Amino acid sequence: MKFFRIDLLTLLISLFILGSCKNEDTVGLPLGDQEVKGTLVVDDNILVNTLKDDSINTNSLSKMPLASFNDSQIGETTGSIVSGLDLPGSTAYTLPTGTITTDSAVLELGYNDGFYGDSLTSKYKIDVYQLTEKPVTGQTYIGNRSWAHNSTVIGSNPAFNVRPKTRVKIYNIITGKKDTLYSVAPHIRVPINTTFINNNFFGAPATQLSSLSNFQNAVKGLYITLQRNGGPGGVVMIHPDSCRIKVYYRANNAGTIDTAVASLPFTRATTSSGAVARANAVEIRHTYNQEITAQLNNPKQSYDQFYLQGGGLRARIRFPELGKLFGADSTKVVLNKAELIITPEAGTGVPYKALPQLTMYRSDIALQRQLLPDANGSGNTIYDPYYLSTAIFGGRLDATKQQYRFIVTGYIQKLLNKTLTDYGTYIAPIDTNFTAATSIPIASTAATAARTIAIGSNKSSAGRIKLNIIYTKQN
Repeated sequence: MKFFRIDLLTLLISLFILGSCKNEDTVGLPLGDQEVKGTLVVDDNILVNTLKDDSINTNSLSKMPLASFNDSQIGETTGSIVSGLDLPGSTAYTLPTGTITTDSAVLELGYNDGFYGDSLTSKYKIDVYQLTEKPVTGQTYIGNRSWAHNSTVIGSNPAFNVRPKTRVKIYNIITGKKDTLYSVAPHIRVPINTTFINNNFFGAPATQLSSLSNFQNAVKGLYITLQRNGGPGGVVMIHPDSCRIKVYYRANNAGTIDTAVASLPFTRATTSSGAVARANAVEIRHTYNQEITAQLNNPKQSYDQFYLQGGGLRARIRFPELGKLFGADSTKVVLNKAELIITPEAGTGVPYKALPQLTMYRSDIALQRQLLPDANGSGNTIYDPYYLSTAIFGGRLDATKQQYRFIVTGYIQKLLNKTLTDYGTYIAPIDTNFTAATSIPIASTAATAARTIAIGSNKSSAGRIKLNIIYTKQN
């Protein structure tokens, strides 16, 4: 019984052997009254090295990393947030009547999921500055861009703990009624200098408040930094749509005094297609330890360990002995299953957990990121015959086995057949919001701050990176 359709054979066989392979030399698979024999071979001569991730586009992020984190196994990471401000109205703002007195102002920074670091012993400090250049809605801003701002601090929260799951109690200011205390979603509160509010809002020229563009051209926006105030610190994910400056004020109308609140949200717009465009960015900086720096400076070598970090590090893998695994003519080999296995280095997941999900992709001849054949689909939409599903493609950390596994049957088959050329194969972090129901993300991302230290080409370790292949040779 001969098979001429590689994609059909792979699909049929994969349905029977999606589980992990054992170490038999052959695997028998019944197919009708015939039996297809598969041979297991392990390629553990894989070369791997750590690289800096590509430049990250940080505009319009829904998860903005505000960071001050000293990871003893990786190095130092800092992240500052940049954002424009909107008026309380959509296009203009009319000042309340009477004599206005600003009682207080506070910057609310809403949490998003994905905090990474020390939330128990570390205390943090936030400083807020006024930008001297305006972020533009929808503009591309890469993470290594520096943003100009005034040196005067206009707001500060000098010592607080990160509590992404703890609700906050604040007073609800109701015009004409008694203020009441109530509980709101978890967020960070940073007092803002009332002088800034008076100069740029209540005491601003009428023309400055007459249009949103006039206001934004004058105020520019905010530059927000995080410093750890004791302890290793961490990376706090902020959702810009729940960020705003709230201004608490009194209006005196002929002796009648009432309190109210005005809200200046982070700049946000909706495009004609319904997409959200934001005028925000993140300024990200990394200072790595000696081991990582050595790998970044010598990318042609292979290393016993490699490093993956959200917003910072990825790894390149190479298969120099792939063609030699099958004898003289590798083009006659039909792969039933090829599975790449990556194991985190023991002990490196404490106290900071390893990345829960990785992605894998390749470069084309123009060095552009491309999906692997096995990942080239979305849900029930198939763009390559080797694609089965995003869940089967894999990449999620198995907490029991402490392994990441990728099914790469189609990619390895096409490398053997020389219908694809390996211009670069990469492993990288993925956003923690990824679900198997959607397509595989392969763009560099700042939306996850976690990291993984994995075993590379260390021949003395049973957990070294390896490729398990079950194959059949055609007659």
